[in-house]
Amino acid sequence: MAAKLSLKLAAAVLLLMAAACGKTDEARNDAPVGAVWPTPDPASLADGPRKQEVLYGEALIRRTHALVGPNVANVSMRYSGNNLACSSCHLDGGRRRFGLSLIGVAGAYPRNMARENAEQSLAQRVNGCFERSMNGRALPENSREMAAIIAYIQFLSEAAPADIEGRGAPAVPLMERAADPARGALVYSANCAACHGANGQGQRNVEGSGYSYPPLWGTDSFNTGAGMHRIITAANFIRANMPYGVTHESPQLTAEQAFDVAAYINVQSRPERNHLDRDYPDRTRKPVDAPFPPYADNFTQEQHTFGPWGPITAAREARR
Repeated sequence: MAAKLSLKLAAAVLLLMAAACGKTDEARNDAPVGAVWPTPDPASLADGPRKQEVLYGEALIRRTHALVGPNVANVSMRYSGNNLACSSCHLDGGRRRFGLSLIGVAGAYPRNMARENAEQSLAQRVNGCFERSMNGRALPENSREMAAIIAYIQFLSEAAPADIEGRGAPAVPLMERAADPARGALVYSANCAACHGANGQGQRNVEGSGYSYPPLWGTDSFNTGAGMHRIITAANFIRANMPYGVTHESPQLTAEQAFDVAAYINVQSRPERNHLDRDYPDRTRKPVDAPFPPYADNFTQEQHTFGPWGPITAAREARR
């Protein structure tokens, strides 16, 4: 799900499909000033079938809700369960540095994923987002839509290697205290509500399809199985990208504000994903901030959810 958030915005998430923030139709070629970062444009491809497929893939990333969302006329094409776009989290259609970029992703798969404790293909990873961040169902791996999304990611990835710096959001140093939703509510009210709404409902596009600013919780947001439902993951994304227009090098929020507002967002109601206990079958690979049991240690679910996470990390290191 790309977005133009005002400098008053402090949180985003996913949603969403991690939590998710942003406007869905952002201008191209707008990487942070001074960054050495590619911004490949599918429009530059030679006319032909490949260009059309890549452009369709870009449309699916930027306008997911309009093409495979829950309200499309063809019921069989309703793969997304909410009205977010993939670019709500993968900013600028997956081209923004530190904005969960898709550049380089094609070269990173197949890879062994902790959540499944098994090797996953790029198509399986895409479907993980559809089932969690988009709160929907898996695309058939032989579908035109899956082929187009992969073609788009492959096109973006031709610009850079899989290990290029800037694909993921940089890690924010962990706090010594727990993240505090009450403090986060103040951050949200002062910085986020103007765009995402006092009740986290987001703002609809003028034409009514999708969102200019995505909802961060509620029935049309990412579900409890999404990566953005983990506070560390959400805080990393928020600090590197929000308010929209900031850069990783010059963040506006403090680390504590990012953690607190991520906690506030993630204690709100959202769709539930069933059978989360089946995630991370190797419990030793489970993220320290996974907000659901079982765990491979004796720390409480509350501490796993809100922290402090330092003691959990230290205990893991001591066992190795």
